[in-house]
Amino acid sequence: MQVIRKEIGTSRQGTTFSGRTTLTTMLERQKAGGLSLTIVSFEDGSVTNWHDHPGEQILYILEGLGRVGTAEAGWEVGPGDVVYISPGEKHWHGAAEGGAMTHISVTDVGPPTWYDEAPF
Repeated sequence: MQVIRKEIGTSRQGTTFSGRTTLTTMLERQKAGGLSLTIVSFEDGSVTNWHDHPGEQILYILEGLGRVGTAEAGWEVGPGDVVYISPGEKHWHGAAEGGAMTHISVTDVGPPTWYDEAPF
């Protein structure tokens, strides 16, 4: 068992986003195929580039108004909402225009594959 204190998280600025975004890694994968947990804080309207994951991803919205989408559809999300993303599903997510949004991202298997900027 591990207890990871919030002060231990490692923060960095994202490089695959349309605007300013801070990622705080709270749990790195402990083994191949294991889980990672990151707190992601998007500033006004910032969204990820298109990407997919080799495994599953769960987003839990902590605060603010966000948006998520695939090539087929987009949704608004808010505090308490959970977004499930299937392995290999190309998608994007981030803050709504005019506001910030923070979510927890939990992934398994490995890091994402990044593509072009989302069309905004």
